[in-house]
Amino acid sequence: MSELLFVGGLFLGVLLLLYAIGVPVAIAMGMSCIVMWLSPFGSGINFTLISTRLFFGVNSFPLLAIPFYVLLGRLMNRVGMTERIFAFAGAIVGHYRGGIAHVNIVASMIFSGMSGLATADAAGLGRIEYTAMREHGYDKQTALGVTGSSALIGPLIPPSVAIIIYGVLAEESIGQLFLGGLVPGVTLGLTLMVFVVVLSRLRGFSPDQEFELGAVWTTFKDAFFALLTPILIIGGLLSGQFTATEAGAIAVIYICFVGFFVYRELTIGGLIDEMKFSMIETCALTFIVAVASLYGLVALQLQLPRLLVDGFAGVSSDPTMILLALTALFLVVGTFMDTIAAMTVLVPIIMPLLGIANIDPIHFGVVMLLALLLGLLTPPFGIVLFVLEKVTDASLEEVMKAVLPYYIPILVVLLLAIFFPAIVTYVPYNVVG
Repeated sequence: MSELLFVGGLFLGVLLLLYAIGVPVAIAMGMSCIVMWLSPFGSGINFTLISTRLFFGVNSFPLLAIPFYVLLGRLMNRVGMTERIFAFAGAIVGHYRGGIAHVNIVASMIFSGMSGLATADAAGLGRIEYTAMREHGYDKQTALGVTGSSALIGPLIPPSVAIIIYGVLAEESIGQLFLGGLVPGVTLGLTLMVFVVVLSRLRGFSPDQEFELGAVWTTFKDAFFALLTPILIIGGLLSGQFTATEAGAIAVIYICFVGFFVYRELTIGGLIDEMKFSMIETCALTFIVAVASLYGLVALQLQLPRLLVDGFAGVSSDPTMILLALTALFLVVGTFMDTIAAMTVLVPIIMPLLGIANIDPIHFGVVMLLALLLGLLTPPFGIVLFVLEKVTDASLEEVMKAVLPYYIPILVVLLLAIFFPAIVTYVPYNVVG
């Protein structure tokens, strides 16, 4: 056991060292595999095995969903859906105390049903949300905190690129995982709104505008085609009319139609540009998945899953306690690794533990994602922090201080998801048509 522990520490240590000095995560994982193969504990480099594993690591139908959802989020920004969604959210909740803060959260909830990426929300809506809150007299700290925390809703409410990656690695249904994140995502949005209500009373915020039914109708008509997008995706999944991959393809076709013929803000040149950038992002993501498949194979050869199973089995036999222990691990890992990178490293190692511990993989996947998402707001990695620094007039230090209080509602939702699994599992197991 001591030798196995040393091997595991060496394997993960090489990866973390490379990652810490700035080596891209996919290259770091690949180099870690080579180091272990060449070490006294390895079996030598097998180039046939490497090529085969890399190929079959991405030879997966669910992975076809990634380019569709990446392109979908980019096209939405291109055709002006972001501004329309924000205007509609302002009309329906802007009259409450702390109204624009609520608008910020509601707009993120709606936008999340289309983009699937926290960084897309922070970059796409972030500038608009922050500017609107500052123009309505909110202090910089509140504007940054609400904007940063609401961006985490994106990867939970379907579609979600991180969920697709987890589904491929865990060999679970993408559609069920999408639906599993629906209730926790909405719950996070509502919890953030409750937090804003408390904050508004403590800081004396007043309603930002009067409620006007005419404004609701006008903004609704303007945003109608944008609002149909999440209905199209989620409704199709719930009714069983199409898979998650098919939903992404249909949504892209729909956005192209709206952009060309309804909003008239999409051109052939614009579509080609967005497709080009989407392909670049997709290649980066799929390369990480391919190398992660190889990394998982080496972990199996080194018997790391056995080490993990033995370790956590010694802590407790209660599935909830094991899930809490794993969540603590994810909260630490999320502070220095990207969400998708952390999933690609950890999922192949942890999956054997789930069956032994009797933990539902759909429940586990959503809890893991929520825990890792908190790392997007936590230094030193915290990519959402860096995005907000670039799209606002705040310094990185100001952004970091501003988001700290919003850890509270996020952690509340995380604990609810752990202790009440039905929050995650009820919809995918009981509502799907």
